[in-house]
Parts: sequence; C-alpha cells; structure tokens
Amino acid sequence: MAAVSPDGSAPGDGSAPAGASALGDADERLADLFAQLTRDPDFDAEELQAHDTADQLILRSAVEDLAERPPAEPVRGADIAVIGDRHGALTLGAATLFGARGIRTHQDPLLGERALDQNAERLQLTASYAHHPLDASLLAGARVVLLQLPRGLEALAEVSEAIARWAAPEVRVFAGGRVKHMTRAMNEVLGRDFANVSAGLGWRKSRVLRAESPRDRADEPARFPKWGDDPDLDFSIAAFGATFGGPVLDHGSRLLLSTLRDVGRDPSAVVDLGCGNGVLAVSAARRFPGAQVHATDQSAAAVAATALTAEAAGVADRVAVHRADALEAVPDGWADLILLNPPFHSGAAVHAGVGHRLIRACRRALAPGGELRLVFNSHLRYRPLVEREVGPVRQLARTSAFTVLAATRAP
Repeated sequence: MAAVSPDGSAPGDGSAPAGASALGDADERLADLFAQLTRDPDFDAEELQAHDTADQLILRSAVEDLAERPPAEPVRGADIAVIGDRHGALTLGAATLFGARGIRTHQDPLLGERALDQNAERLQLTASYAHHPLDASLLAGARVVLLQLPRGLEALAEVSEAIARWAAPEVRVFAGGRVKHMTRAMNEVLGRDFANVSAGLGWRKSRVLRAESPRDRADEPARFPKWGDDPDLDFSIAAFGATFGGPVLDHGSRLLLSTLRDVGRDPSAVVDLGCGNGVLAVSAARRFPGAQVHATDQSAAAVAATALTAEAAGVADRVAVHRADALEAVPDGWADLILLNPPFHSGAAVHAGVGHRLIRACRRALAPGGELRLVFNSHLRYRPLVEREVGPVRQLARTSAFTVLAATRAP
C-alpha cells in the first residue's frame, strides 16, 4: 500500500497520514465521504443520517494519535479492525484516510453490513475491507481498533475482552460515542482489559476513549457466552454480549409463553421472529415436539446464542437458525404460528418502527389460518396495526406492562 500523505495523495497501500495538516485534511476527506453515505437498507436506526460526529471523532483521533506517535512499523489495512460500524462511515472512512486495503470489520446487525456493502459498492471501495465474526479472524495482530461504543456494557465487555485476547500487544483502541449515551462505567469495563484507558475531550457532543496495553487474556477462559436459568424453563439460556436481553427470560416473553397452552392445534411450522437468546424458539420446539422451528434475527449475537440454547436443550435438530432481515428466510405461507416479541427501542430511544415493520412482514409468511402471537408494551397500542396487516385479533393476556394478542390470517 502506498502511504497516504497529508497533501491528499491517492489512497494506496501504506501508512497512516502524518504531519501538521493531517487533521484538517482528514476532516475534508471525511466530509466528502460522509455526504455520499446512505443508511439504505437500514431504516430502523434512530439516526437520520448514515454517520454522526462520533464516527468523525474516532477517525480524526486515530489520525492525530498516529501522526503524533508514529508506530515503529507503518499501519496497513490488515492492521486495522473496525467494530460496531453502523452504516459504513468508520470502515470506509478508514479506507479513505489510511489508503487501506484489507481492513477487517465486524457489525452485529445484518442491516448494518448491507448498508456498508451498498455504500462501498457505490463508492468503489468494496476491495478495502472484509466482514468477520467477533473472534480471532477479526482481531489477530490488529494494531488499531476503531470502535463505535455499544450502548450495553455487556456488549462492550465482550468486545474489550476479544481485543485484549487477540490483538497485538501494541494495539491502540479508539472507542467513541455520543456523550449522552456514555457513562463512566465504560471506562471501568475497558479498564478490566487494558492497563491504560483515558478519555479525550468532548467534541460536538461526542467523545473518544483510548485504550492501550492489553492485559494478557490468552490463558484465561472466555467470559462469553454466559448462561442463565429460570424456574419457569426446563433448559438453560445462552447469551453473548450483544444478545438482546442477556441470558434471562424477560417479562414479555414469559407472558407470551404462558399463552402457548391455549393453542388450538399443535402447529407443525413455527417461527420465532427476532429470536434474541432463543427462549421462544426452544420453548416452542419443546412444547410442540412435532414442529419444525425457524428462529430468525438480524443480530449475529442473537443467532449464535439461539443456536447454543437450542443445542443445550436438545432440540437443535428441529430449530433452524437464520441471520436474516425480518422473515426473508421463511417461505411464503409456511408458518402455522409466528411468535414475536418485537424490540421497541432503537438504541436508547423509544422507536416503535422496528416492531411495525416486523408485524407487516408476518402476513406473507403465515399459512391461511395461521396465527401471529405477539407480546408488546401495552402503551404502544399495536392492535389496530395487527388487525389491519394480519387479520382478526383477540387479546390473550394483559398486565400493566404487557399485552399478548393473537391474530389469525384469513384464508
């Protein structure tokens, strides 16, 4: 790779930018790049654009740090790992600033991957990166890690441990986010795995944490996945750091499961839409021993957790797990029963649009006479939407917090 110099020379195969003008040049390049990014096809996100100031600050912090403290060997594409990129701003920004090819990137949501790929194709940057799971293939030997801080501390803990376990001893981590979503506990989580953690100055309501000197984790057992038990379940639940809900039976799913005794006839084809830790899929497989179950989620952490939960419960042969958007992995008219506990947040904001889109997807996948069983926060008032999109509705359970509805697809 040719070095990227502060004068704006073309990206190639080389080292990080250096020199007094590096920061100003980086900002100009990023402004041009960010203006061309879109979120398509990820329109469930809280943000209105495909980047925010945290993306910019992470990248400019890396540029500044590498210019002020040049590493002994030039930083090349394969030395850079990007984690948590939402729509391509970090990955494509790194490719633009560092002239990098071979960047390794990990995004938990499938729609984030697709947004990155579409942006890269349009900007002719598809050769600059490759997708990886959160494991050694992503981080082995990495010397620079660019991280959009996840909102959950468990997700951050898993990422932090993975970097410390597999990255190079001289790795520099630039972890940024919006100040309103950051807490001091994030410093503490990183401090478990890195000897040096510091917070940069706030800039346009964003901030970057820097972590260096990873503690040796090579001989320690991995902290993830985690396992949990519940008195209402006869199996254990697995969860990775980014698995929604963790290794527990949440209150909404508990209420939904209480209604499965009321299914008129045993279904032969069941879908757990948005499977999370797999508790609904595995419960359905054990409740209906003749059924085949599709468990689907766009989260890599969710499908990995569901697969482990199903295997430990002895039903992996009847639970097919798909990383997919909504019901795209389910054939038309296949499902006798769809179980749905939709998310009602995007990040930290109440955002019912995700649930709306999942509900609208159900009619196509339901067989005539098939049933959607849905649990949701009672204040969201989903019933008119469910009735319009699926069919006649009856209420099965209601508490002050949650409501369970059953909707039947008309023939």
